[in-house]
Amino acid sequence: MKAWTPRIWTGLAAISGLLAVGFGAFAAHGVTEPKPVEWLTKGSHYQMVHALAVIGAVALHRIGLKGMGLVAGLFLFGTLVFSGSLYAMALGGPRILGAITPIGGLSFMIGWAVLAWRGFSWRDEAPKS
Repeated sequence: MKAWTPRIWTGLAAISGLLAVGFGAFAAHGVTEPKPVEWLTKGSHYQMVHALAVIGAVALHRIGLKGMGLVAGLFLFGTLVFSGSLYAMALGGPRILGAITPIGGLSFMIGWAVLAWRGFSWRDEAPKS
């Protein structure tokens, strides 16, 4: 049995989306100071976008595009570091955590670059008659 199946990627993406909604709601209703609201909102936005992107990567994997496990992993790692560091600061963690936030952003960018590379190098099969 493979450890990282589309079922697992989809489940992780769904949990990520769930957390994005929760942190976004917390920003809207549970925090009043502007900077933590900004961090929660930004983290939630990027997390939701990349949760959906993981689902897209799973769908592309299912129709034969190679490398989508790497893409999904980069998106989820980026979410953990980028959004996670913003959430931690918003919840009272040290601001030095902001120093690792760009690592998550870089992971997002590498994921998108790999997706572009794999997409442009994908060879469609001729239709079978």
